[in-house]
Amino acid sequence: MREKRIIRQNEKDLIEFLLKELNLNPEEYPVDEYVDEYEDGKMGSISLGGDVSAYVGDLIQVEYVDSDETPVVITLTKDEKGHLLDLDFWKVDFTKLLEYPTPDKIILRGNV
Repeated sequence: MREKRIIRQNEKDLIEFLLKELNLNPEEYPVDEYVDEYEDGKMGSISLGGDVSAYVGDLIQVEYVDSDETPVVITLTKDEKGHLLDLDFWKVDFTKLLEYPTPDKIILRGNV
């Protein structure tokens, strides 16, 4: 992971959207002001400040199609204390994320 940076508004918006899709109150899942990027931000994955070794599971997994028509799987994870851990992006061809997803472009396939 790199040096921490301030979380971007589009990242906060996506997290809030995913929590609401789970009927969870975003106020009960505070997000740190600072995040760490994985892979130098290549795919968009960020650590939300939890203990990576305390991963317990996925809260929700959704899909998105990037502007190059490549599918992206987005997963919001939690730690053993129930805190948000990661907002993880996996672009199926491992290339750089070209356009950050907005809630209106998310494809819901059912919760984890």
